[in-house]
Amino acid sequence: MFHGKTMTPTAYIRHTLTTAPGRVFGLVCMMYFITYVDRVNISTLAPLMARDLHLSNMQLGLALSAFGYPYALLQIAGGSLADSLGPRRTLVVSGLIWGVATILTGLVGGLLSLIAIRVLLGVGEGATFPAATRAVAAWVPATRRGYAQGMMHSSSRLANALTPPLTVAIALWLGWRGAFMALGCVSLGWTLAWAVLFRDRPADHPAVTTAELAELPVIDSPRAGAGRPAIPWRALVAAMMPATLIYFCYNWTLWLYITWLPTFFVQAYGLDLKHTAVFSFGVFTAGVVGDTCGGLFTDYLYRRHGNLPQARRQVIITSMIGSMLCLLPALFVHNLTIIGLALASAFFFLELTVGPIWAIPMDMAPRYAGTSSGIMNTGSAVAGILSPFAFGLIIDLSHSYSLPFYGPVVLLLAGAALAFHYLPSRPDAAAGPQSDTLPLGPVRKAPTS
Repeated sequence: MFHGKTMTPTAYIRHTLTTAPGRVFGLVCMMYFITYVDRVNISTLAPLMARDLHLSNMQLGLALSAFGYPYALLQIAGGSLADSLGPRRTLVVSGLIWGVATILTGLVGGLLSLIAIRVLLGVGEGATFPAATRAVAAWVPATRRGYAQGMMHSSSRLANALTPPLTVAIALWLGWRGAFMALGCVSLGWTLAWAVLFRDRPADHPAVTTAELAELPVIDSPRAGAGRPAIPWRALVAAMMPATLIYFCYNWTLWLYITWLPTFFVQAYGLDLKHTAVFSFGVFTAGVVGDTCGGLFTDYLYRRHGNLPQARRQVIITSMIGSMLCLLPALFVHNLTIIGLALASAFFFLELTVGPIWAIPMDMAPRYAGTSSGIMNTGSAVAGILSPFAFGLIIDLSHSYSLPFYGPVVLLLAGAALAFHYLPSRPDAAAGPQSDTLPLGPVRKAPTS
C-alpha cells in the first residue's frame, strides 16, 4: 500500500487518492471512523437518553457495557472467519448488522431494549477490527504496518473527537433518536462501497498495477470454493497472550474515555452539552495525534535499527508510563482547566500504543492476522465489559469522580511492566519458520532505503 522509501505527507495523500492500494487503505480508515462514531455516539447522547429513559448511572453503565459482551465473544471467531472466508464477506455481514443496530438505537423505549440493541451492535462490530487487520496484512508492506495501523486507529480517534460536536449538531436538528437513525444509514452506505470496491487478494483487484503488486507481501488469501485453512490455535494463543494482557490494560483506560468522558464533564463539573462537546473534542484530538505519532515512531525505529520487536516494545512502554503520569492530577486536582489538559495529555500518550501493538499480529502471523488480532482484541472487549460498569458503580457508591481513576493508573503501570518483561526485544526471540501455514515468521532486518 505504501512504498518502502520514506514518503512526505503530501506523497501519502497523493498515493491514497491515486492508487488502488491507497484507495483500499482509505476505505479501511473510513470504516474505523464510522464504527467508532456508531460505538461512542451513545456516550455523547447519554445525558439526554438517561433523562428521557429514566436511567441511573449504574443502569447507564450496564447499558454501555452491554456492547462489550458479544464484542468479546466474537473477536476470535470473527478474526478466524476473516482468515477463512476473507475480510470482504466478513465485513459486509458485519456492516449490515452494525448499521441496522445503530438505526434501531433510535427506537429504544427503556433499559432492556437499549441493552438488547447494544448487544446487537457488539455482534456487528465484533469482527470488524480483526477482519480489517487481515485485509491490511495483504495490502501493506511490512515496513509500513505501524504507520498503517496508527492511521487506521487515528481515524477512530478522529471519530472520538468529532462525534461529540457532530452528534450534538444532528441531535439539535433531529433529536437524539433521529441522530442514531441518520448515522446508521451512513454505515449501510459504507457497507455497500466495501462490497463493490474491495477484493481479498490484491491480484484480483482490477485497478492494481504490476508495480503496486510487487511492493505488497505475498500472503495466500482465501479463494472462492477453496477449503478453509487449518488455524494453529495453540501456537497463536501462546504467541499473542502477552499482547492481549497489555491491550486489556490499555483498554481499561480507553473505555473510560469513550463511554464516560462527556457524562464526567456534565456531572462532575456541571458543563452543559455544548461545552462538554468542546472539552471532549480537545481530549480526543490529542488521541488522533498520538495514534499517528505512535505508528510513525515505531516504523522509524524499525527502519533505523532493524529490530522489529524492539521497535514495537519501546513505544508501548513509553506510551503507558507517560499516560499513567499524566493521569495522576485527576486523582487530586479539581480544577477544570488542569483536568482537561491532564486528560488530553494522558490520552495522547495512551494512543501511542495503538500503532505498534496492532502491528504485532501482522508481524508475527500475517497469514493468520485476523485470528491473532482477534485474540489480542479480546483484551479490549473484556475491558469494554468491565470498565464502563465499574466507573458508574464506583461513582454511585462513593459519589467521587476521582476514585475511578485509580484503576487506570494501576493498570497502565502493570501494562508497561508486562511489555518490559514479556514482549520480545530481540529479533531471534520472535523468530520462527517462514511459512504461511505456520504461526510465526522470522523478524527480518528492515530494508535499507
